[in-house]
Amino acid sequence: MSLSTVSKVLNGRPGVSPATRRRVEDLLHDSGYARRGVDAERGETVELVIENLASEWSVEVIRGVERVARENGLAMVLSTIGDYHVVGDEFVTGVLRRKPIAVVLQFSNLTADHRRQLRARNIPFVVVDPAGDPPAGVPSIGATNWAGGLAATRHLLTLGHRRIAAIGGPADLMCSRARLAGYQAAMQEARIPVPRRIGGGGFSREDGEREGRRLLAAADRPTAIVCANDMQALGVYDAAFALGLDVPGDVSVIGFDDAPSASWARPPLTTIRQPLQEMAEEATRLALRLRAGDEEITRLELATTLVERASTASPRRH
Repeated sequence: MSLSTVSKVLNGRPGVSPATRRRVEDLLHDSGYARRGVDAERGETVELVIENLASEWSVEVIRGVERVARENGLAMVLSTIGDYHVVGDEFVTGVLRRKPIAVVLQFSNLTADHRRQLRARNIPFVVVDPAGDPPAGVPSIGATNWAGGLAATRHLLTLGHRRIAAIGGPADLMCSRARLAGYQAAMQEARIPVPRRIGGGGFSREDGEREGRRLLAAADRPTAIVCANDMQALGVYDAAFALGLDVPGDVSVIGFDDAPSASWARPPLTTIRQPLQEMAEEATRLALRLRAGDEEITRLELATTLVERASTASPRRH
């Protein structure tokens, strides 16, 4: 192949057919090729790639990556992929052009070609809070979502609630399914029938308000609601207040994440703390260890914890 073709592949530039690019990448990977002076060419940066910036979740992850980068004398580069769960070739092309020493990813659906391209340049990557089950060989840092859903529901059961509803998150996300499974396990453990219909569909405040109105308008409305995240829980607040109901007097509400808005809410929101900042810190440390030659592939889950505030209480006696 011509020097220009190989150079384009090495530097992530366009102008090479997918088949040719894949052939060069395979040869780089199989031969263990490493560019001379590659460390000198690289910027002293760690790159964080997230879907969007429109959430408190993203802010906590950014803080975690930036903190570890700064501790190691590095800068953080932040980039977004935009559309939900869509990862195009321009993503990996941009990373190769910027030459970070490590990458932290907020999504887990990198293609095999993307993974091969990063590994061929000796750019380690770690997934933080994976949405799905990462492929074999992809290191990730997550949280104990099932245990969190279990703890949230047990808390309400301990307070004396028996009519406990749940609002699920996006069905295609592993964390949503795990939190809901924890809720179901706690209900079954207490020998309480699980509602046949569990609403949800999104993590937004609007999703929480919509499902909250449906649940709270029922004749046998629940005395407590377990939400898939804090924004949903605040939406349930909106629904309750619009219907003239009191939180927690008429309905107890519990969230998940412990975003900053949870403690600012009125009443302050009981929630399950997901250690987002610590997860991002661990993901960054792992990426830097991999860069230093640690070949151990790690999948780690950090513990979730119950944070009791004023949005949950024992049900009223009628």
